[in-house]
Amino acid sequence: MIMTKAKTGQNSKMKINKIVLSGLCLLLLVAIPSCTDSSDNNDTTKQEKVRNIVITMIPKSAANPVFLSAKTGAEKEAENLSEKYSKISVTVKWSTPETESATEQAKLIRDAIKAKTDAIIISCSDIDSITPAINEAVDAGIQVMTFDSDAPKSKRFAYFGPDDIALGEAVLTELSKLIGGKGKIAILGGNENAPNLIQRVNGIKKAIAANKGIELVGVFYHPENEAAAIAEMMRVQELHPDLAGWAMVGGWAMFGKELMNKIEPGKIKIVAVDALPEQLEYIEKNYAQVLFGQPTFRWGKITVETVIEKIYRNKKVDEIIRLSPIPVTIDNLGGWSRQLRAWGYQNIPDNYLRM
Repeated sequence: MIMTKAKTGQNSKMKINKIVLSGLCLLLLVAIPSCTDSSDNNDTTKQEKVRNIVITMIPKSAANPVFLSAKTGAEKEAENLSEKYSKISVTVKWSTPETESATEQAKLIRDAIKAKTDAIIISCSDIDSITPAINEAVDAGIQVMTFDSDAPKSKRFAYFGPDDIALGEAVLTELSKLIGGKGKIAILGGNENAPNLIQRVNGIKKAIAANKGIELVGVFYHPENEAAAIAEMMRVQELHPDLAGWAMVGGWAMFGKELMNKIEPGKIKIVAVDALPEQLEYIEKNYAQVLFGQPTFRWGKITVETVIEKIYRNKKVDEIIRLSPIPVTIDNLGGWSRQLRAWGYQNIPDNYLRM
């Protein structure tokens, strides 16, 4: 009996201790703050703490498909960064002229200033018109980054794009191989005021100067659309029936299939910048022999990423961020097509993807 009572007493004490311990645990749970950021668990708190960041994107024109690709890249990166950083919500505001206009671009920059955008990413149609507007934005506290076409003397904080002089030299090098290092060529120049195109033309001219067998019949400018580019090509070819090749600083003439109805495959050699899905058939059917593909999707992705590094994470970023164009020929058409698909392009023929 004595042992039974002792056990009963011990059991009672154990029960009391368990009750006390449970009470202390509850107090500790209430008193100790959660290690998890409350902004991730409390929707109301999160909404209050989220910083909305608006990046205004101003390409040269909505009519040029290379910029639609950049738009897709920018929007996808904005979504990715909004998910990655719980304290920000990134939005890309597409704001671009329907057709290329430096005056309209400058106006859109000033509209963005009035709207108090957080940052601007822009491909500049003309340095003289755009530089003062960029400086106004920066003076108003808005960070500006350029892509594709730079305004190097402006107050922009960074530029993402190729070395356009080197790209122009590469275009001429490839064309020279195709025509055996001699013959008449013409340059299709697009907008004569676009800084990136000016540099590409200068690169072609620099390479011609080192190649005495090639004669340049002229640089021919036009509005940056398919119809205008083809019309200028036809006019020049009528004036120079012995033309051996075209050095194109942009692929405007191949934005559709109309050029295939105007020229004979392989007769006049063509090397051009840009290798979008709609242009790949020109390589397959030998209307063009080399297209320099640019990762236009990354124009949007990298610029948005860099802006967030600058204005949200307060990181130091490189002023010049280079991309390397890829020469696309019949030999690597399949690999380039698969790369375009990986970037999100959908209008790529299956037979190219299987090459």
